[in-house]
Amino acid sequence: MKIDADYLIMGSGVAGLFFAIKAAEHGSVAVVTKRERRESNTQYAQGGIAAVIDERDSFASHVADTLLAGDGLCDRAIAEAVVSEGPEVVRELLAIGAVFNEERPGELALGREGGHAHARVVHADDTTGREVTRALVRAVEGLPQVALYDHHLAVDLIVDEARRCHGAWVLDTQTGAVIEARASATLLATGGCGQVFLHTTNPRVASGDGVAMAWRAGAGVGNMEFTQFHPTMLYDPDGPSFLVSEALRGYGAVLVNGRGEAFTESLKTRDVVSRAIVAQMQESGAECVYLDATAGDAAATRRRFPNIYRHCLGIGIDMTKEAIPVVPAAHYMCGGVCTDAYGQTDLAGLYAAGEVAMSGFQGANRLASNSLLEGLVFARRAAAHARPDPVEFAGVAGEQPTTTVASAVDDLEERRQALRRLMWEEVGIVRNGRGLERACVETGRMAGEIETLCDGLAPEAERVQLRNLATVAELIARSARQRLESRGTHYNSDYPERDDARWQRPTLLVGHQAVH
Repeated sequence: MKIDADYLIMGSGVAGLFFAIKAAEHGSVAVVTKRERRESNTQYAQGGIAAVIDERDSFASHVADTLLAGDGLCDRAIAEAVVSEGPEVVRELLAIGAVFNEERPGELALGREGGHAHARVVHADDTTGREVTRALVRAVEGLPQVALYDHHLAVDLIVDEARRCHGAWVLDTQTGAVIEARASATLLATGGCGQVFLHTTNPRVASGDGVAMAWRAGAGVGNMEFTQFHPTMLYDPDGPSFLVSEALRGYGAVLVNGRGEAFTESLKTRDVVSRAIVAQMQESGAECVYLDATAGDAAATRRRFPNIYRHCLGIGIDMTKEAIPVVPAAHYMCGGVCTDAYGQTDLAGLYAAGEVAMSGFQGANRLASNSLLEGLVFARRAAAHARPDPVEFAGVAGEQPTTTVASAVDDLEERRQALRRLMWEEVGIVRNGRGLERACVETGRMAGEIETLCDGLAPEAERVQLRNLATVAELIARSARQRLESRGTHYNSDYPERDDARWQRPTLLVGHQAVH
């Protein structure tokens, strides 16, 4: 079997699906996704889409909030472009059938979240990502130009000697077959890498595949040290990870310690709130803090946050009567594969959009609900820029993945957990030089061992993802060690101050080159 299309998309989150809709106007489209087409970080996004809808709001205000959250590393021109296109992409979602909360018929309800000066978050209760995914999947499934390949995992990019991408080698995870997927334009929409940390709000599919593949192919990546930790993941040691939306704090919920005392301003940006929680937990020795929403009207709280209410009630917590136990967890990758204003990477024919990309929009820290906005805007921009022009193939740099079968069961899960624990302990919310040095040594060693483990064996889903996690872990650790200051989501206790004189620039790395 072979996949041939004008456009190849890896990933079925908001960026991949919106790109598919736009690209289908110009040619054939193949979407490969490692699990079921609805399984992505988008599906779990609770907050919403930040966009200037209210006439009392302004583009200038949204840009200012984005730049402030980005802590000096946002590209102003990119921020202005993305913010200005926000209302239009929201209208396009409405046109394809997305249903958002309304204040009254024909008037969207707008929430306010941390770091925003105005209420500007378009939402569908507290399951916005699920609604956006539903609408996009339904729209894509109705397009005859689009072929969807569930349970297909991209292994490596196909790049020729002229540094042009022609698609990817793809693993059919149900049959084990390795498939050549060819296209004249390829989009990385693979999402983030939250699974590189022990505690994360991300689903298991978030293993940094796009960054790792692009890095191995020689593309530039940047700002990998900036991992955003969400302040409020439900503390439930025996249950699955569950995000408690920032919108709840925008609604009026307050962070308190075990004595019921507020210890931080709840609407500060996520990096500030996460560090305040860590400091409070270290001071008290407690395993969590609490998010108290009991002061609000109980019926209104249940209506606004039905998903969070049901989930908490399922583990015996009535959030209208008692505080919710929460802890910080890895949530969003602010860096990624370097792109220009149209999502184009430095490999011809290769684009990236959404969390996998470093577009210049997020900077050192993401403003709440700017992620779906970025994915939508850059998907549209990339689709408008990419055209399915036939390109002469100049010869593959690299070979098809081997089909030799492994002879023994590998200790993949043990290696995975050891890597994630190391990253949480040494490259987590609060970092220091000694810990980062250890992380660099250990991630390098682990990545080398895993690369050896993969060499000569047939691609297998868990092994491929572990390889990618190890690659991304090393990039994060080395980038973090390189930045000798504290900025945004990167906090180094040895260098606790922001240093604009030396470090007000992105951390840019080039594929397969030393990153020291």
